[in-house]
Amino acid sequence: MFVLGWYSIKLFFKGKLIRDTAYFIKQTSIGLIIGLLLLLSTAQLEFPLWLSIVTSSLFTGAIMPFLLKDFKMK
Repeated sequence: MFVLGWYSIKLFFKGKLIRDTAYFIKQTSIGLIIGLLLLLSTAQLEFPLWLSIVTSSLFTGAIMPFLLKDFKMK
């Protein structure tokens, strides 16, 4: 498993892993912004910090597969 992960990291930094880098960055940024907005909004409602972090992490993790459903690798 370590070898597979290391090989993927090397391909990523060489630019040979992701077919459409702009699409990947755009979709990942959308997910990041949604998660950050959820974190900040729950913190404004004076929820405990740990609950805000858990909520935003779970929601962001749940929407990422939908954001990256058309993701293509080389």
